[in-house]
Amino acid sequence: MTTEVKPKAGLEDVVAAASAICYLDGERGVLAYFGYDIHDLARGASFEEVCHLLWHGRLPNRAELGDLQSQLAAARPLGEPILRLMKQLPASDGMDMLRTLTSALGQYDPEAGDNSAQANQRKAIRVTAQMGSIVATYGRMQAGGGPIAPDPALGHAANFLYMLTGNRPNALSTRAFDIALVLHADHELNASTFAARVAAATLTDLYSATVAAIGTLKGPLHGGANAEVMRLLIEIGQDAPGDRVDDAIRAKLARKIKIPGFGHRVYRTEDPRATHLRRMSRELGERAGNTRWFEMSQRIETLVKGEKKLNPNVDFYSASTYYTLGIPIDLFTPIFAVSRVSGWTAHCLEQYANNRLIRPRTDYIGPQYPQTFLTVDQR
Repeated sequence: MTTEVKPKAGLEDVVAAASAICYLDGERGVLAYFGYDIHDLARGASFEEVCHLLWHGRLPNRAELGDLQSQLAAARPLGEPILRLMKQLPASDGMDMLRTLTSALGQYDPEAGDNSAQANQRKAIRVTAQMGSIVATYGRMQAGGGPIAPDPALGHAANFLYMLTGNRPNALSTRAFDIALVLHADHELNASTFAARVAAATLTDLYSATVAAIGTLKGPLHGGANAEVMRLLIEIGQDAPGDRVDDAIRAKLARKIKIPGFGHRVYRTEDPRATHLRRMSRELGERAGNTRWFEMSQRIETLVKGEKKLNPNVDFYSASTYYTLGIPIDLFTPIFAVSRVSGWTAHCLEQYANNRLIRPRTDYIGPQYPQTFLTVDQR
């Protein structure tokens, strides 16, 4: 006797691919890239080192790291056609802009039509370098400033902040943003990564697969929670006393309004990425002489954990971290892509290397077959 297996909504816990890139254990709160614990990477690795790890399966030695840094620096400047298109686009959501301009990058890549492993490795470097430049330049132009050329002497995190603000960031700000990039670099088969792999499985080009991922990240059920967290903090008010913060959150919980930045589809304990962002939020606030955003966040965390038994996820403390760094709220989700493109491209490279078209089936729940066909005059 065959037992009918019903599909799980949202493919909950369904294994859809074999991958060596990312290991998750939601019960224990473990996240690892190629076996390296995220806590070790956040404490000791740069984003560039993590990119090499994701693309090659191992951490680079000093010579390899220097070579990757040089390649990223060479790829970082945006071509005039991209800058011109950015200026011509109508005012739009940052993710709309990023989707369009990433697609345009593929139009100007000299290796766009070369799907060899070597060309795709080089394209992964280029799209990662240029996506950071696109988001930083867009943010600067939205604030009324002109584009700033990247500085080849600066790393990926420092260059982003420099191109966005026009000021060379201090060591703490650089390291905080670098840690944020490391923490967001990959997260197994999240929605955008799965979209990228499905696209790559058709043997489309790397830029098209990346655009599929960006379009998926734009959806509010995947990206954007940290922007909502910051809007919530501002709504409550930086100068609000602690009891007002509690009253505001309790009122929302009573109306069954979801507090952004809490809970996760995978983790049943604290999101390990939140551990580091909580610390960076506090340290940045202390250096800026304004810890109120951190204190408000901490108070909200205590309340939500107590009343709803939910832990903060990666988005919760990234909100106050980014805001204290001077990053506009509208850039929060595009910044997610600035980091996650390293993971998207790594998964595409892995898919290309051992490809089979991803073609799942559905559980048909429509009318019984066969239906009697009637001509239009008989209906």
